[in-house]
Amino acid sequence: MIETLFRNLERRDVLPDSYRTRLSEIVIRERRFAKGEDIVADGSRPTYSTLLVEGFAGRYKLTHEGARQITSLHVPGDFVDLHAFLLKTMDHGISALSPCTVVLVDHAGLKRITEQVPHLTRMLWLDTLITGSIHRSWIVAMGRRSKSSHLAHILCELYVRLQAIDRVDGRSFHFPLSQGEMADVMGLSLVHINRVIQTLRQENVISWTNQTITVLDWDRLQAIAEFDPTYLNLWSEPR
Repeated sequence: MIETLFRNLERRDVLPDSYRTRLSEIVIRERRFAKGEDIVADGSRPTYSTLLVEGFAGRYKLTHEGARQITSLHVPGDFVDLHAFLLKTMDHGISALSPCTVVLVDHAGLKRITEQVPHLTRMLWLDTLITGSIHRSWIVAMGRRSKSSHLAHILCELYVRLQAIDRVDGRSFHFPLSQGEMADVMGLSLVHINRVIQTLRQENVISWTNQTITVLDWDRLQAIAEFDPTYLNLWSEPR
């Protein structure tokens, strides 16, 4: 069930079999969530961290008026709340944006790893640092890019992240979010997000049919996005 986590970690450093065993041993149980359910609730104090193994999830905050801003997207192999191990109280929610399967990883087990396996601790730390890198990239895209460039950047990022875990078929990948959910990602109205999607279609860089996105012109999509994947840290070196 946690093979996607192993794949993510070994893209960035050597992952010995002993590390795989240690991580497998601290899995408590598996859970499934329907689309729209909270995987982790705002204000909760979980005693475990949640690893997404199937589906798409979104980190979000609500305004006092109830408007939702999705601040990051999560794909299989992502720890959606590894930081809860130290922060304790969640200041945001994680919602299932499709049917999701997760496994719960015991905080007591994570504490033993930090005390006994420093190299594996650094690899997990890197996971949270990359989450921070993604947040910085999203802030720049939202604040300084055109809306078509912003959307192109999100699609480039997802394409690369899904490719790293073998979830891209040729140039196509499954993308279950509705236009309304993408409006919450980009902070736009439904009408505006539809126009932005149409712009990329008219540029002939993507095809978006039902829940499948196909990249028709990767070089052009990257150029529109000004996409540089350095922040995803997808290379292997000693940590």
